[in-house]
Amino acid sequence: MSLSASLTAALSGLAAASRGAETVASNVANAQTAGYARRELALAARGPGVAVAGTIRDLDLALLGDRRRADADAAGASARAAALARIDAVFGSADDPGSLIGRIARFGGALTAAAGRPDSTIRLADLTDAAAALAAAVRTAAEAVQAARGEADRAVAADVALLNDTLAQVADLNAAIASETARGGDAATLTDQRQALIDRIAPVVPLRMVPRANGTVALFTMTGGILLDGSRPTTVGFTPAGAVTPETTVEGGALARVTLGGTAVGSGPDGFLAGGRLAANLALRDADGPAVQDELDALARDLIERFSAPAADPTLPPGDPGVFTDAGLAFDIGRERGLAQRLALNALVDPDAGGDPSRWRDGLGAASPGDPGAADQLLRLADTFAERRATGSAALPAGLRSVTGLGAAVASAAAARRIAAEDASAFAAARGTALRDAEAARGIDTDRELQDLLRIERAYAANAQVVATVDRMLEILLGVQG
Repeated sequence: MSLSASLTAALSGLAAASRGAETVASNVANAQTAGYARRELALAARGPGVAVAGTIRDLDLALLGDRRRADADAAGASARAAALARIDAVFGSADDPGSLIGRIARFGGALTAAAGRPDSTIRLADLTDAAAALAAAVRTAAEAVQAARGEADRAVAADVALLNDTLAQVADLNAAIASETARGGDAATLTDQRQALIDRIAPVVPLRMVPRANGTVALFTMTGGILLDGSRPTTVGFTPAGAVTPETTVEGGALARVTLGGTAVGSGPDGFLAGGRLAANLALRDADGPAVQDELDALARDLIERFSAPAADPTLPPGDPGVFTDAGLAFDIGRERGLAQRLALNALVDPDAGGDPSRWRDGLGAASPGDPGAADQLLRLADTFAERRATGSAALPAGLRSVTGLGAAVASAAAARRIAAEDASAFAAARGTALRDAEAARGIDTDRELQDLLRIERAYAANAQVVATVDRMLEILLGVQG
């Protein structure tokens, strides 16, 4: 090899070693940076020397995809568990006097106590308070369900906005990466930025990332929905509902569906938006919330129908409501939805509405006051409370239940949903943690980087020695005295 070739080879080696040192320094400096992938130099022979062919990002794409899907599962399960926990908290625990079960127990106890002393105005007043508190507890629980549905609707709107903004940024980075790659530049930093952006939206919808030409990528949902493929992202559409009530439903047209490119898509197991936080909030709004509402409506219906039956109060004219009403009216089978929000104590026994608590003892339809010591009507109401009967609603499994049993069934169903959601959330979080740990294990090992730096230093020193040797040989050949 000629001296000029040797010098060219050594100088190219020095340049490669310098780039290698920069790469190691970048790896060490970004060891804790989210989205940063370890760099390695790609070297290629060029003439008598070596050239830097580019930078390789050391990344396990399969592991990255699994971790992103786990992030989506964890985000969806966490959102659902948190919402169902808020709903379940309104029901309270069985040993809490302020819980729904506690209010039912207090009402039953007040009926028994009043029957024991029908002449006691204090016990009749306490019975009135217990019945009013029970109706209020049912209304409060139902209002909490609709509040959770409204929060879920707003969360969907926020996630859709996040998707659209982030997909537009990913598309811009795709264009920048393609341009940088086409002119032979290093697009690794841009690729890191793109990865961080995709990680940001992965919890919203489970993603598949498919490599395309010139370093660009396409993004699809796990069930084939196209989010980005080419220069422009697909527009995700959604219109929040504002106020959400029991009557506000997707089927009725009052709640919007999510659209991809203008076409409504599903969020169920087979829908384009299946999985992730977006689907979980849609399920809470459209399935979980309405199911709890239906169960509360079933409880309200049973209270109204049970205590307006002739066996409960023979003094009631046919068609009149009993001690519990639909906002003052009798129950209409065509208006069961939202009944829990309208459940109210009959004004005839409510002194705040001009009523008289003595009607508990005499009967709501009594034409005149009865014997203060007569307990027959109160005993009928107590027997009605304890009677095991079938509810007229299909929202709960068939069976014969007392008021206590029906309240326990509604509260248990809410607790069961919460527990199942919390179990799913814990499992998804554990899986996500395991995959993040696996990613971290493939991350930057500073000890390894320092070992690489030592090898680079030795290579730099060796090339520098070649340059020095060639310099001395040229001096000898040219007769230059050192």
